Amino acid sequence: MIMWRTPILFLIATVCVGFVLAGGSLAADEGGYSGHGVAMHGAPKYGADFSHFDYVNPDAPKGGAVRVSQTGTFDSLNPFILKGVAAGYLGLTFETLMAGSRDEAFSQYGLIASRVEFPADRSSVTFTLRDEARWHDGTQITVEDVIFSLEALTTKGNPFYRVYYADIVSVKDLGERRVKFTFSGGNNRELPLIVGQLAILPKKFFDSREFEKTTLEPIMGSGPYKVDLVEAGRAISYVRLNDYWGAGIPVNQGRHNIDTLRIDYYRDDTVALEAFKAHEFDWRSENTAKVWAKAYNGPAIEAGLINKVEIPHEQPTGLSAFAFNTRRPLFQDQRVREALALVFDYEWTNKNLFFGAYTRTKSYFSNSELASSGLPGTDELALLEPYRGRIAEEVFTTEFEPPKTDGSGKNRKSLRAASKLLRAAGWAVVDGKLVHSETGAPFEFEFLMQSGGAFERIVQPFARNLERLGIVVNIRLVDTAQYQNRTDDFDFDMLWGGFGQSLSPGNEQRDFWGSAAADVAGSRNLIGIRDPVIDELIETIIAAPDRAALITASRALDRVLLWGHYVVPLWHLRSYRVAYWEMFGRPEETAKYDHGFPSTWWVDPKRLQVLEGGETTLEK
Repeated sequence: MIMWRTPILFLIATVCVGFVLAGGSLAADEGGYSGHGVAMHGAPKYGADFSHFDYVNPDAPKGGAVRVSQTGTFDSLNPFILKGVAAGYLGLTFETLMAGSRDEAFSQYGLIASRVEFPADRSSVTFTLRDEARWHDGTQITVEDVIFSLEALTTKGNPFYRVYYADIVSVKDLGERRVKFTFSGGNNRELPLIVGQLAILPKKFFDSREFEKTTLEPIMGSGPYKVDLVEAGRAISYVRLNDYWGAGIPVNQGRHNIDTLRIDYYRDDTVALEAFKAHEFDWRSENTAKVWAKAYNGPAIEAGLINKVEIPHEQPTGLSAFAFNTRRPLFQDQRVREALALVFDYEWTNKNLFFGAYTRTKSYFSNSELASSGLPGTDELALLEPYRGRIAEEVFTTEFEPPKTDGSGKNRKSLRAASKLLRAAGWAVVDGKLVHSETGAPFEFEFLMQSGGAFERIVQPFARNLERLGIVVNIRLVDTAQYQNRTDDFDFDMLWGGFGQSLSPGNEQRDFWGSAAADVAGSRNLIGIRDPVIDELIETIIAAPDRAALITASRALDRVLLWGHYVVPLWHLRSYRVAYWEMFGRPEETAKYDHGFPSTWWVDPKRLQVLEGGETTLEK
């Protein structure tokens, strides 16, 4: 499973015969299932008669105007294609067949579709569309729109969709507002849920427009918001629809409470923070430990007009890392990649730059039960043993641990170990420069970064340590559009990469690490991994018949990826750092896997009145 993300909007298996649908029924003619909701494993948490999710306030007031910020720019309102940089929060304007809950590993409930059904062998899935489902112009969403959406996304959309929906072989209008998706052979158990997360787009809108072109014309949607104002590259705002067709559906109760949401774009995050403290916008998520510790000061914070909170979560943190582009000859030798990873001094970085706020990441599935630890257990060994000799022997013998230093900044031991690996890989120091023993070519590479971010201060010490080995690192800062274009085309040597994970990994792993995605422009296989063993382990994850098998396969894949030394693992945080002006209400219960903004928050009229009056007497 994969979640929504910007600037590209990735929208998003069921188990064996033991799979249960709460409130569902056995379809006697097919021996399958039919119901209002579906879980990846077991039964969904919410029954057929549920009225709202537990992590919302169903009585939350509607209203208010909220301003947020993003760093960078945008030049497109089409988040489904590779071209352009899409504006943030466009997902508010579109709907999917089903909606996921944020307090379950992977469950979905009816949205555009009121019902889902499929046979016991999971060879297809059929959805029944709600009669009341409407586009923003008031016309009905049709099966024809559903069929068009799949075709457009997989043939003209971002290449991700071709990989993610590759197992769908046909889609058919069954009449009576029912649409059936048929799958290719195999054991991809999450396909019914994946199709449920298909973004539905209006066929009639694109009858006179080219789908694959960037545009600043809002695409007609069916969501709770529509685009209201566009200032290209500078700002975009959304307005809530009072006549939104889905307002009464259980998955939407207590959500979509804010009347208008405006996003202002800043080229520099430091400037954005100062704008926040001056109340140029209202809510901010902070990703930089130093800024969180030192920069949130000033009269508004001292007066209690700004809240600064850390919201714990159980969300898998995935992998944050310096990623090697293994398409480059320089990084095709595993020993070279391992050597460079040894040079990164995490302990010094965490102590001096992050105030000790972070935890070192040592798994591609960190902060979850999917992460490997210790040595492989019996089930993992049974899965990994056939690959012995094709994967690193350490997978079987050694627990993966990132290199550690004493934090003094004098990591001589790591530098010596790195130097030894580089010599074994055919590199030698000549006149203070590391050169290849045979070709004489210098060891020099470019670290690509997005300007306006905070990572340069982290990369600079890494580069200085590499220089002690004779390696030349050129740090290249580019704007948002150029950065996206270069990463889409894999035109980089090394960069910071974030690989988010869910509690239910599946098809998206093909796009992250699969061989087929390595040469597909715009894929998430930034590293360029091409390994048949990894491909097979991905398919094992996708075909996992139950939760236990999914965990085993994920841990096995994790070990193989870690010992491939494809990245320099960085760090993670197990809470959301959020600052906001004292004008909001939020539910007493926060979802396990989401902070809920803006979906479940609301503007509190009393708090807003106090804030606008400059008072600080309201109880929190």
